[in-house]
Amino acid sequence: MNYTSERIRNVALIGHSGEGKTSLAEAMLFNAGKIDRLGKIDDGTTVMDYDQEEIQRRLSINLSLASAPWQDNKINIIDVPGFFDFEGELKSAYCAMDAVVVVTGANGHVTVGAEKVIDKAMKYKTPGIIFVSQINKENADYQGTVDALVEKYPQKIAVVEIPIIDSNGKMTGAIQVLKKNAVDFDGNEIPIPEHLKPAFEKAYTQLAEIAAESTDEMMEKYFSGEPLTRDEIIEGIKERATHDGILLLMAGSSTANRGVINLMNKIVDMVPNPKECIQRKDVDGNEIVCDSEAPLVAQVFKNIADPFVGNLSYVRVIRGTLKQGTTVVNSRTGKTEKISNIYIMKGKNQEPVTELVAGDIGALAKLQDTETSDTLCDEANVVTLPRFTFPKANYFMAIRPVKRGEEEKVAQGLQKIMEEDKTLVLTKNTETKETLIGGLGDTQLNIVLQKLKNKYKVEAELFDPKIAYRETIKKTVEARGKHKKQSGGHGQYGDCVIRFEPYPDGDFAFDEEVVGGAVPKQYIPAVEKGLRECIEKGILTGSPVVNLKAVLTDGSYHDVDSSEMAFKIAASLAFKEGMQNAGAVLLEPVMSVKIVVPEDYVGDILGDLNKRRGRVLGLETDDSKQIINAEAPHSEMFKYATDLRSMTQGRGEFTMEFARYEEVPPMSADKIIAEARKNMEEEK
Repeated sequence: MNYTSERIRNVALIGHSGEGKTSLAEAMLFNAGKIDRLGKIDDGTTVMDYDQEEIQRRLSINLSLASAPWQDNKINIIDVPGFFDFEGELKSAYCAMDAVVVVTGANGHVTVGAEKVIDKAMKYKTPGIIFVSQINKENADYQGTVDALVEKYPQKIAVVEIPIIDSNGKMTGAIQVLKKNAVDFDGNEIPIPEHLKPAFEKAYTQLAEIAAESTDEMMEKYFSGEPLTRDEIIEGIKERATHDGILLLMAGSSTANRGVINLMNKIVDMVPNPKECIQRKDVDGNEIVCDSEAPLVAQVFKNIADPFVGNLSYVRVIRGTLKQGTTVVNSRTGKTEKISNIYIMKGKNQEPVTELVAGDIGALAKLQDTETSDTLCDEANVVTLPRFTFPKANYFMAIRPVKRGEEEKVAQGLQKIMEEDKTLVLTKNTETKETLIGGLGDTQLNIVLQKLKNKYKVEAELFDPKIAYRETIKKTVEARGKHKKQSGGHGQYGDCVIRFEPYPDGDFAFDEEVVGGAVPKQYIPAVEKGLRECIEKGILTGSPVVNLKAVLTDGSYHDVDSSEMAFKIAASLAFKEGMQNAGAVLLEPVMSVKIVVPEDYVGDILGDLNKRRGRVLGLETDDSKQIINAEAPHSEMFKYATDLRSMTQGRGEFTMEFARYEEVPPMSADKIIAEARKNMEEEK
């Protein structure tokens, strides 16, 4: 069946990990007749969690797609991982969806995952539905969950359904607040239970208040004491849901498929279609209207690089119609792409179609030079949409192949994985000679290792990166280096006196104050060259030496035995003596850190920073969050991404960048130097 833009609904299932998003997608597909039995997470049989790692971990890792035909409409379902390491998938989903379905358990409180998603929905006025799942679970607290949500987001939560729970704790039906009736799960109308009538009356009054704010006319009518009609309340709620980010609230059980049909009905009735949503804009600020007859504009929101299936590009059609067999242009590269195959996804399965209309979502096979965020458009009407901004990697580990000689295979596998996950970065530390991989947490990086092994048949391992320490001196000294060797025939003779002094204006400077030709001019460059080679490895940990000035002041030479090599060696001897006598110290990289947390966690964060030898520079307030500006040694911040998540239950965020080098405190320096010298001995 072909669907027009008006009959498409694009919803992303989002929420805390383990709250039932994938099970909800499974129930929706079952109700729509797309599958003939309900799969289970524990059995590894769900449509949306099909990756080997997802099945083994019982955890969604990748964004996945499916569509469910419902009441002559098509609901495009985007199942989004809830674990914080995979926030990049959430970003991709936001660029493809029109509305959210926030899935949260009936826990009696607002979970962190739900809170973060709802906060974002409120900020960007994203319409959607909160589905309180796991109603049938033992000790489920639906009313406590509702009360917590309404208290936290007053006048932003529209309770449109109240579950009816029997004496055994099972959901048997629901009160449909807008329709002022109750139904069981066979679709039969039943009386509203007496004990739920107060909750129903309260919910209906709240809906009328929310709807009244949709227009000035309705507000005037409501506050004049004239009741709003049911149709007016429905239209007002839909208007505010579409444009003000009001979230409807319903309940059910994903695994038991209770309340899911009601949810699907509400998605069709109350969630805006692509034409009703706020329209996209190109990079120049021009509005791109959702019109299937206009020139094509589509955007790739995720790439799948699979060695067996091949490359798939998930795409959202913003304007026009994407047709099989046509040629489009990638506005980033200027190159054309032939649209050979178009698919509607059902998890890992591909259902071929001939076209996608404006507002629809699908997948394209074997695009040659197209990345996530790229815009595909009509050759005669080139348009560029803004590129996505993914969360910045803040958790780095060193990575190497388990077997020597497989560096290239690991690098190729990582490049393919990074095409799928734009939060991953790969860098080479030229100083430590280590390859670093960065992401959002340890689980994400461990999954990268498993993907390398399972998909690309190469094993790698992670280990703590080396710190890029520096060495310098604290006082001015003079040192002599004398190299004299006689071995028959020409000997070797070089003698130089060098003044070493702190140099705050740069890493290294060389000068000479030789008088009377004590060191001939032709040997002075050799002294400088010898020193430049020496500063690459200091005497404490073998780290580069910085902020050092060397001045050649005196020396002596031999007419026959002196040479450039002899003066290079003499310079190195002077360097070692000078560094020892000048109070050589170890420097460590200090990072500038910006931490954003709710106010309740500020005390814990400040105490933890103190343990990390950190310094707090100031506090700011922004949107009820506290921003802590601080500095801390890099060595203390490697695992901060996971530590901060643990301290704040996932509510904290941070960014970090290099600030400068500072001297390591003596006690810490002694340990670092001892460890470095032990490692150097082992390497020898």
